[in-house]
Amino acid sequence: MFARPNSQHSQVAYVTNDIDAAIALFRSEFDTPGFYVFTNVGTGSDDGGPQLKIGLARVGGVEIELIEPIGDTAPLFKDVLPGGSDLAIRFHHVCIRIDGPLENWDAHVASLDLARHPIAFQGALGDVMRFLYTDERKTLGHYVEHVWMAPDLYAQVVGATPTYPVAIT
Repeated sequence: MFARPNSQHSQVAYVTNDIDAAIALFRSEFDTPGFYVFTNVGTGSDDGGPQLKIGLARVGGVEIELIEPIGDTAPLFKDVLPGGSDLAIRFHHVCIRIDGPLENWDAHVASLDLARHPIAFQGALGDVMRFLYTDERKTLGHYVEHVWMAPDLYAQVVGATPTYPVAIT
């Protein structure tokens, strides 16, 4: 599942209840000075989909994603957070990016053993992005995101994401 043609580990992701405070913590404690922040609304396969604030930074070649669920639209992300108003940051998933044409995505998805790696959530953004999360919590303790982006979209995301050589703590 993890060593497929045209795929690579590309991201570690955390869920938080306050993205601004999480970014400040990453800046002060993990030497990650800035994130590309945007709101992602309704890209799921269900009506409306999740609403998320997302922050991206690339450190030492690995993308760090911070996710703040908005309201109750994203239980896959919100359910790992404890209650209360104190800042919470919880590890959520690693991401495998599928490179190349959309056919590579289709082949990747067809190769998944869904009995062993059930899909917890999936969605798309028009013809430029596909993603799904497999539920690996029983064996790994977290989800695995599988994502494909059209080359132009991926180039835009990379261009907008701050990049740092390595985090020094």
